[in-house]
Amino acid sequence: MWVKVCGVTRERDLERVIAAGASAVGLNLVPGTPRAVDEPRALQLCRAAAGRIEVVLVVADRAEAELQALLAAAPEARLQLHGSEPASLLRSLGPRAFKAVRVGSAEDAQQACAFPGERLLVDAKVPGQRGGTGVRIDPALLEVIVRERDVIVAGGLTPENVASVIEQLRPFGVDTASGVELPGAPGIKDEARIRAFVLAARSAG
Repeated sequence: MWVKVCGVTRERDLERVIAAGASAVGLNLVPGTPRAVDEPRALQLCRAAAGRIEVVLVVADRAEAELQALLAAAPEARLQLHGSEPASLLRSLGPRAFKAVRVGSAEDAQQACAFPGERLLVDAKVPGQRGGTGVRIDPALLEVIVRERDVIVAGGLTPENVASVIEQLRPFGVDTASGVELPGAPGIKDEARIRAFVLAARSAG
């Protein structure tokens, strides 16, 4: 079971995610969102994580040239495209990029499968929000997608509910941000909840 803790903003939380045995850490580069860090900070965290954990850089609606430069600057990282990027951009970027889609209906789920690549992150669809909302997706909407793709389920996952989602859907991976944070503190992770989330996901997987 691939387990990602997203929205990390501090070295101490990066170390906690690594120590807990997570598969990946997510760094948010989308300006104006609650867990955003700037590019120099993200690259600093990438260097600190190098060789110890997979790093996923979360971006939205950037030009291809910017994304290629980001991949060159962080050679061990992957990109998670969380905006309205077309399928053609994913094909241009290659296997180090994957799409995040927001699903709120069966139609959304069907359209999600049209994006190329093996991985596909699926988050809850909340009007005006790109992600990190803590809102859960109806698992029934994802049953078709998980049979066809390496789906990473995000949206409202916590140490308390992640096992039931995994047991129902058997996805490739799971992703949490707000589910392992201190109350009312976006980007500030709770060490005990990180450990509990990774343990619950691994046990269920």
